[in-house]
Amino acid sequence: MIYVDTSVIVPLLITEPKTQVVTTWFANLRDTPASADWLLTEFSSALSIKLRTGSITDAHAKRVRKEFALLVEGGVRIYPVSRDAFRHAAKLAQQHEFGFRSGDSLHLAVALELGVGHMATLDTMLAANSQRNGISLIEF
Repeated sequence: MIYVDTSVIVPLLITEPKTQVVTTWFANLRDTPASADWLLTEFSSALSIKLRTGSITDAHAKRVRKEFALLVEGGVRIYPVSRDAFRHAAKLAQQHEFGFRSGDSLHLAVALELGVGHMATLDTMLAANSQRNGISLIEF
């Protein structure tokens, strides 16, 4: 199973430097990737940041929200975040030497709970911590 975090979904739906490589990768997937409910919140936050900074227009954001809704309905399997995952994420975040941020630790905790074999992320810190915890990386 492949776990996908928000850093991959954003360029899938909004033009960014990694859009082409992410889009090609996603189009060639054989299985539906997994993610957590956290993706919904984190993606909304990323979209709001792009609106606040003027990177996208209101009309563009509206289209992207519709595309995202379709994606989570059938293109990404969304799993709930369990209490155990929240607790595990907190323990991961306490490991200050590994540079965890709350969202990354939550993504990783859910991925570990699901027993995924691969992590698709553009976030270097999440990538390093995924490998440290025995999850192989999808290379972009």
